[in-house]
Amino acid sequence: MTPPRHVARRDPRAHWLLLLLGLVLLLAALTLHGLVSGLGGGSGPAATAGTSGQHLTGVPEAVAAGGPVLRLDGPDPVSRTMPDRTIALTFDDGPDPRWTPQVLDVLRRHHAHATFFVVGARVNEHPELVRRILAEGHEIGSHTFTHADLASLPGWRRDLELSLTRKSVAGATGREVTLFRPPFSSLPSELSAADYDALRGAAGSGHIAVLADRDTRDWERPGVDRIVAAATPARGGGAVVLMHDGGGDRAQTVTALDQLLAKLTRDGYAFTTVSTGVGAPESVLPASTGSRLSGTALRWAQLGAGWVAGAMNLLLGVALVLGVARLAVQVVCARRHVRRVRRPDTHRPVVRAPVSVIVPAYNEAANIAATVRSLVASAYPAIEVIVVDDGSTDGTADIVERMRLRGVRVIRQANAGKPAALNTGIRAARANLLVLVDGDTVFQPDTVHRLVQGFADPTVGAISGNTKVANRRRLLGRWQHLEYVIGFNLDRRMYDVLECMPTIPGAIGAFRREVLLDVGGVPGDTLAEDTDLTMRVLRAGWRVVYEESAIAWTEAPSSLRQLWRQRYRWCYGTMQAMWKHRHALRETGAGGKLGRRGLPYLTVFQIVLPLTAPAVDVFAVYGLLFLPWSTLVLGWLGLLLLQVFTAGYALRLDRERPGPLWTLPLQQLVYRQVMYLVVVQSVVTALIGNRLRWHRMVRTGEAAALATAGRAG
Repeated sequence: MTPPRHVARRDPRAHWLLLLLGLVLLLAALTLHGLVSGLGGGSGPAATAGTSGQHLTGVPEAVAAGGPVLRLDGPDPVSRTMPDRTIALTFDDGPDPRWTPQVLDVLRRHHAHATFFVVGARVNEHPELVRRILAEGHEIGSHTFTHADLASLPGWRRDLELSLTRKSVAGATGREVTLFRPPFSSLPSELSAADYDALRGAAGSGHIAVLADRDTRDWERPGVDRIVAAATPARGGGAVVLMHDGGGDRAQTVTALDQLLAKLTRDGYAFTTVSTGVGAPESVLPASTGSRLSGTALRWAQLGAGWVAGAMNLLLGVALVLGVARLAVQVVCARRHVRRVRRPDTHRPVVRAPVSVIVPAYNEAANIAATVRSLVASAYPAIEVIVVDDGSTDGTADIVERMRLRGVRVIRQANAGKPAALNTGIRAARANLLVLVDGDTVFQPDTVHRLVQGFADPTVGAISGNTKVANRRRLLGRWQHLEYVIGFNLDRRMYDVLECMPTIPGAIGAFRREVLLDVGGVPGDTLAEDTDLTMRVLRAGWRVVYEESAIAWTEAPSSLRQLWRQRYRWCYGTMQAMWKHRHALRETGAGGKLGRRGLPYLTVFQIVLPLTAPAVDVFAVYGLLFLPWSTLVLGWLGLLLLQVFTAGYALRLDRERPGPLWTLPLQQLVYRQVMYLVVVQSVVTALIGNRLRWHRMVRTGEAAALATAGRAG
């Protein structure tokens, strides 16, 4: 139907660019969070690469056999060692909010100083600890931004790790660091060629490498006594001692540090920073204004990424809870509905009152003959069929007239839209029970009879039938078939039980004439006239029920373009109707049930959650990058099984075969995205106040042929 009275502006498109940009920024934020949240700690691969006293090919002898402090920016490497009875305690993997303060307390109690090699991402999380380290006279150095194994990274990533750490320290303290210790490092004798290349690369950006003479391996938590023994130099020598103040449980480290300081102080050892120990100038220098500003920006970006990730986790949790709760309510209501409608009721009178079937038709030449024949072939005893041709240009009215079927009338009118055509048919109808049917719909012989039996209850004002997809041979048709079955057999049963049915589909619905007159006929000011009309009926105080056995076969869109147009109109029209009937929230009776049950349900599950779906897909990409694949596979399979259960249960209720269930995994890759993008487009169109045009679907007649031949299943 194409009412000419509304001239629409072109659909908005700029929001797609904004959406894409927003999703890219979301992925960037999640990626940043993924990089900094999975930080490890302790020594690892490099610590076992060699054996003490040996060096691997590619490492100069002067380095492998030299001291732990290495300057590698000149033509020849220079190494330095600690003087006798001088200890440079070094701590990696911090700052940690639990363990770093305890380490600092122990050092202060013993009047000792140390060097802390900080992880840039943790500096951004706890800048106050880095400031305390410097304020208490200690030294800081770089331990990369994400505790990455530099030997396994490309050159650009190495430079980035060091640069980001420098910026983080500059933003937190206003100072820049020059000392550097690579993660997973230990003694000079254990360097590999790749490790040495990484140290040379760091030297090119002004860093001085610091390894260790004594590796306590405290990250293994070997026991306090073993940590103390590993940290104690032999025969009064000096040493750079490697310990950790982050990356895990450091309780043994803190206790061992207290004992070590007391023991070695009694033995005449001095504890100092690395730079002071080797007689080098101060390694922590004033940072430039640019470095401080970029460091501050980096910190806020990291914190923002953490907030985004937290919000996404909360969103997923809420969505999961809502999804499970929705399924539980659907199943409970569906079981209750089935027990009620399938229980024999010998006391309910059989409805045999005359019925007028109204078929609005605009260019329905492909299906109109099959539609009219199916209606005339109804087993109902008293039925008239009124075809309202709404200005068709394909000979729709001529086709019906040439059929010369008894009980069929054709009314021609200038094109005015589907609501106007329906209202024309309502005025012309002779019966008090009216069935409204789309021009592409085929009824079964018992459909009309089953549909109107609910009118035996005088409180029932309208009845929804059960629409089925006829053209389900192709993949797109199977997806829509599953959607229809789930929607009708779970959602509509739930709506019926909760007495808040928001929509009687245009394909098959029955109304009392007095109800339609009471609500002013079919409204024409929204694009979802069926939803608008149903909501009017509820607010007028009538019950609206669902009849599962009244089956109508319809032709679903056969291409993604047609599907988009149809769902775009449906979604936009539904939002129009919801806004139009928002005052039902304050009403009592049937209108209040719509307002407090139906409208919130539609808002959450047809608008809000679909709007968040693009972000969920981005989170799935993030999961592929940073989460264990086993976790992802299990999570995906769990959700898929939940969907299979839902669809399988709905198919069983509708006595349909389970064959199409195999298409569900594929549905998540295309169909789901189309559906939520339709909601995005509809919301944007509504927000900017644009008026959507009617989009008519091109009919092929395939559905009518399949249904007529009885081969739709």
